[in-house]
Amino acid sequence: MTTQIHPVDHELIEAAAHVARTRCQGDNHTMAAAARARDGRIVTAVNAYHFTGGPCAELVVIGAAAAQGAYELDTIVAVGDRDRGVVPPCGRCRQVLLDYFPALKVIVGEDDRIRTVLITDLLPESYIWADHQLDAE
Repeated sequence: MTTQIHPVDHELIEAAAHVARTRCQGDNHTMAAAARARDGRIVTAVNAYHFTGGPCAELVVIGAAAAQGAYELDTIVAVGDRDRGVVPPCGRCRQVLLDYFPALKVIVGEDDRIRTVLITDLLPESYIWADHQLDAE
C-alpha cells in the first residue's frame, strides 16, 4: 500500500479547533470536527458523548452537512478539546466515512507531522459498502 499525501487544509483545522475551544465544554462535548464540502463550504459539529456510545464529532458532521444540503464531503478533521490538537478517527468513524465518502481525505497526525491521507489509507483492504454508488458515477 502506498499512502497518498495531500495538501493540508489548515483553514479546516482552525475551524475545528475554534469549535473545540468555544463549544466543547464539559464531558458531553469533547471533540469537534470540520469538513469541507465539494462546493467549498465548511461544516462543523461536536460529538455527543453518552455512555451508550453517542456519536463522534465526525458522524455528527455528516448529518450537519446533509442538513445544510452538502452531501459530498472532500476533507474532514477532528480536533480535541483542551488543546489536544488533531485526533484521528476511531475505527467506527473510519468505516462510516469510507462507506459514505470513499474518496474522502482525512487530516491526521500531530505537530509537524500533520498530513492529509485518503480514508482508504486509514482502513486498507476493507470492503466498501458504497461500492455500488461508485458504479453510478
